[in-house]
Amino acid sequence: MKQPHFTIAAVEHEVGLSKDVLRVWERRYGFPAPGRDANGERMYSAAQVSRLRLIKRLMDRGHRPGRLMGISVKELEALCATAADARDARAVRGSADVDSLLERLRHRDVSGYAQVVQQRLARQGLRLFVQDTVAPLAVEVGLAWERGRLQVFEEHLFTEATTRVLRQAIASVPGGGAPRVLLTTLPSEPHGMGLLMLEAVLALEGAQCISLGTQTPLLEIVAAAAAHEADVVALSFSAAFRRRQVPALLQQLRAALPRRIGLWAGGAGVHKVAVPEGVTCMASLDDAAAAVHGWRSAATVDSEATSPRARRP
Repeated sequence: MKQPHFTIAAVEHEVGLSKDVLRVWERRYGFPAPGRDANGERMYSAAQVSRLRLIKRLMDRGHRPGRLMGISVKELEALCATAADARDARAVRGSADVDSLLERLRHRDVSGYAQVVQQRLARQGLRLFVQDTVAPLAVEVGLAWERGRLQVFEEHLFTEATTRVLRQAIASVPGGGAPRVLLTTLPSEPHGMGLLMLEAVLALEGAQCISLGTQTPLLEIVAAAAAHEADVVALSFSAAFRRRQVPALLQQLRAALPRRIGLWAGGAGVHKVAVPEGVTCMASLDDAAAAVHGWRSAATVDSEATSPRARRP
């Protein structure tokens, strides 16, 4: 069979490396080494794309590209497995049922996976389902993907099937009140499972949630917050997001938003990150629930301080 080849635009979308980075690496390291089509446009082989994906994965874990270019694909895979083992040692292991769900994904048992997930939701309720099933399963899926034990399409299968169940469950939660929370992720953060888990917890706490989905530009977040009269903007960062970029991005968004609008940041990507002043860090789902109660307490204090009785001499 003829092996597929990819344009530079396709590689940018597939791997998450910009066209400029790909060209610089080509000149500096001699990799990637694309061929050319009849029009002189760069064309990358599937093998090069796979290797670039491994390099990008390791860069997201803090490795420098110059040290990765000269090693083989097997060595890159071994480094990815080592990184996954290190995360696995720090992660809380899921139950046997979570492991069985992962096996269903590996065997492409879509109907069986959906049935077990629905049963666990009915048995646990939405909050425990998010905390004890979806959260540990998301960790296990990420680790299995990093080790190469789960293919990309199988990870997408997990995301789509689980998203469908969570969306239906969230829709059944009674309409929320204050605060009105705008949820999204920043550009270069395509992972939406953490955002959906956050939405479920906030909805259960009585917040009114407005989700923009993933990868919303900063200025569009500001515009949407104004249009929806949001009280809070809540962002989710996955473990794959480059942590060193988080403080600067949060600082930019905090400066662009009116002071009355709160800014919350949660997910594995903000773990041990020093967030700027004026940003609430939510390291866990319990922190998200606490953030809602904290907002309401502060709103009550502000309301009492500005009431006519409080201003009376």
